[in-house]
Amino acid sequence: MIYTMAKRRLHEDLAGYAFISPWLAGFFAFAIFPIFISLYYSFTDYDILATPIFSGLKNFRRMLGDELFWKSLGVTFYYAFVSVPLRLIFAFFVALTFRRASRMIRLYQAVYYLPSIVGGSIAIAVMWRRLFMSDGALNAGLTLIGIKSTVSWIGRPDTAIWTLIILAVWQFGSSMLIFLAGLRQIPITYYEAASIDGAGPFRKFLNITLPQMTSVIFFNLIMQLINGFTVFTQAFVVSGGSGDPQYATLVYALYLYQRAFKYFDMGYASAMAWVLVLIIALFTGIIFKTSSKWVFYES
Repeated sequence: MIYTMAKRRLHEDLAGYAFISPWLAGFFAFAIFPIFISLYYSFTDYDILATPIFSGLKNFRRMLGDELFWKSLGVTFYYAFVSVPLRLIFAFFVALTFRRASRMIRLYQAVYYLPSIVGGSIAIAVMWRRLFMSDGALNAGLTLIGIKSTVSWIGRPDTAIWTLIILAVWQFGSSMLIFLAGLRQIPITYYEAASIDGAGPFRKFLNITLPQMTSVIFFNLIMQLINGFTVFTQAFVVSGGSGDPQYATLVYALYLYQRAFKYFDMGYASAMAWVLVLIIALFTGIIFKTSSKWVFYES
């Protein structure tokens, strides 16, 4: 009896693995294998065309004297540490306005979520590039209200990165929906008790809404910080793949792409990829380590 049940369970398990085998094959071929092979390449001189030659820590030591490496790292830090807080703050307060149910709330949510779906596309990045050019829609709008402007916002080093930051903030829809889901999980009795005690809207927000939402903020912060450090498509299209003007939009992933597919320096690019992994892991670890001091869990 026990043998029969074990045999039946084994058959069921094998059937399950057979059904998911296409996904497993793709996962190992296009995710696990590239991860480990890139780790090997990071310790080699490899130009894609020739056989990799083991070089030890040469690629990592080379980064220390690479000015563009440090420039791209600085641009990425600036982009991530400015765009992520702005995006989360904007998404949070839009979610607060959508908290109350209304007839049109579903339509509004769909409209506000739409930029998150299309914002990372090539078409939107091309449109964004045109929007901030000297003859773009932004300058045309300024002219209509009496402000004559012929500035190419993507052509100035001090404003080019801000075109990417604004695009990132515009794509706040996914964070907004997560915040909205979290807001609707807060028991209404908390607010009723606070009203009885005479608490106003600001006090309710500070003492009820914000503490109850810290776990959702924590999740969104981690996800958006990872997105901020790995931004590529928008910077590639807006800058024409060069990171100009004066490397003001040369984010880390774009420079990594240039080393790998423009200069065929695959070994160095693989080393850069693993440095980025370590940087993301470091900041994620810091956030997790400090979360016990500011994230509230009811349990």
